[in-house]
Amino acid sequence: MLMMGNTHNNLAITIDIEDWYHIPSVCGSPFSVYKNTDDFFATWNERYDYLTEPTTRVVKLLRESDIKATFFIVADVVKRYPGLVEYVADEGHEIACHGLDHSCKIDPTTKKPLFSPDDFKIRTLQARQILEKASGQKIIGYRAPNALVGGWMLDVLETIGFTYDSSVSVNSVYNKSDSGLGGVTSAPYYPQTGSLKPAPHRNIIEFPWSYYSLGGFKLPTSGGPMLRFLGADMILKGLKQSLGRGNTVFYFHPIDISYESFPRIGKGRPFYWMLKGNLIEKRIKYILKNLKGIEKICLKDALKDIP
Repeated sequence: MLMMGNTHNNLAITIDIEDWYHIPSVCGSPFSVYKNTDDFFATWNERYDYLTEPTTRVVKLLRESDIKATFFIVADVVKRYPGLVEYVADEGHEIACHGLDHSCKIDPTTKKPLFSPDDFKIRTLQARQILEKASGQKIIGYRAPNALVGGWMLDVLETIGFTYDSSVSVNSVYNKSDSGLGGVTSAPYYPQTGSLKPAPHRNIIEFPWSYYSLGGFKLPTSGGPMLRFLGADMILKGLKQSLGRGNTVFYFHPIDISYESFPRIGKGRPFYWMLKGNLIEKRIKYILKNLKGIEKICLKDALKDIP
């Protein structure tokens, strides 16, 4: 059953905590330079931390705006960036799971599983344990690395006690799921078992991302890379339109606002990071400023609005 809109819909602010080497051209995909982050650190001897500084600025921005957000964190951040997860949690933000090392769980091209359900279960339980120990919080939310999500993944998440996922992106530009999305909008909903299509009820909820619909064409406007490529005004239009359908999601990465140049490894990296830093930070502030009157919450609080 779809969660229909009302006049008091809220915007969930979500932050994906990953560094430059976590993207699929560098680590954790069938076409990456390194198989995974363990492989990366086995050979990488140069500086790797481009995450801590912009993350502290994100936390400061949220503090100044009196916003509590959901931080989807790659669990290996706990080991590689001592104290960073604890710092975010101590600021009162929700900590959620973004995988063990940000490896893709389904193939970006074929959408076939890259891990068995049992392997996914073991890895996700390990990631949750790491994050819970560091944060002191119960972890109930998940976001698939690179937003590559399959219905079978939500089945596993449900069996191990996750309450929600936020990975599904309905749009006409790209497809990152292994399931049809007929009947799915940007509003929260219950997914079918073995699928991402809507169901009447279930013990796990999906919080899909925002989009802007024009003449049947749906443009992804939830943030992330689109925040860099589309600009603030289009993202803002999509968020406002999506808020008319129900609670919706805005997200970005701290490395989106990094002032520094990242190591140039991996295919397509110069274009991918062509726009970032102060420009993107200004866009984030502009979007938050121009959504006055809209309550900005973390996803665990958005659960209260679900029948």
